[in-house]
Amino acid sequence: MTATKRCGAGMVAGLIWLAMASGALAQGEKRVLPVPSVTINAGDVIKDDMLEDRPYAAGQPTFAVIESRLAVVGQAARRTLIAGYPIPINAVEDVKIVKRGIPVRVVLEDSGLSIVTLGSPLQSAGVGALVRVRNIDTGTIVTGIVQPDGSVRVSNT
Repeated sequence: MTATKRCGAGMVAGLIWLAMASGALAQGEKRVLPVPSVTINAGDVIKDDMLEDRPYAAGQPTFAVIESRLAVVGQAARRTLIAGYPIPINAVEDVKIVKRGIPVRVVLEDSGLSIVTLGSPLQSAGVGALVRVRNIDTGTIVTGIVQPDGSVRVSNT
């Protein structure tokens, strides 16, 4: 065997050992995940005091979960979250401040002109989302952006 082949074989063996050693290290590592400290019902807004941190072994749980409190505090639960279990990524959503069928103010402002009327949203939506709204008086459907105050702002374009 030539020196080059021996060196290459040694490098391969070293890389295999390194991969196995890092895998063993990763198996021993723990990660801390936020979990509900109380049962959170669907539709509830998640607050920081509803969560606790719990360590999990690397590779556990085996599904995609929320890994940071910042990602979940202020969100709404889409389904019941059981106390002590990790929170799946698809179990939370933005808080819907505009609810389908519940009248909202529809505001159009253009060149100093302001028109305000009532509309019925055709879907629920959170702040900054596009939503279709039916004008209660005329039946015309317009699209606008949900504002933090719960109104829907439409533009003339």
